[in-house]
Amino acid sequence: QVQLVESGGGLVQPGGSLRLSCAASGMSVSANDMGWFRQAPGKQRELVATILAGGRTNYADSVKGRFTISRDNAKNMVYLQMNNLKPEDTAVYRCKTDPFRSSFGSWGQGTQVTVSS
Repeated sequence: QVQLVESGGGLVQPGGSLRLSCAASGMSVSANDMGWFRQAPGKQRELVATILAGGRTNYADSVKGRFTISRDNAKNMVYLQMNNLKPEDTAVYRCKTDPFRSSFGSWGQGTQVTVSS
């Protein structure tokens, strides 16, 4: 079965950086579309970045130019490099397979990112 495990979250000051990791098993990240979502308390879940099986990436306007999604096929990992973090980036971040279809795919358990001084 598919299992996704996120790591790398934490507390960071505004302007700082974090790199989130998503370790996948039971499937190949190179052969699947993958996405990073986030959800802050009281807010709707937001799709912040995707990487397609073919390698194309896409970003929400709110993170464009600051976040970078990538993958390591050999390690079967997906990453989210987050730079110039802002307080509004505070949320639980989760990776997901099949990010464009809400009723399909598998979710990780999430990792908390808190941006605060």
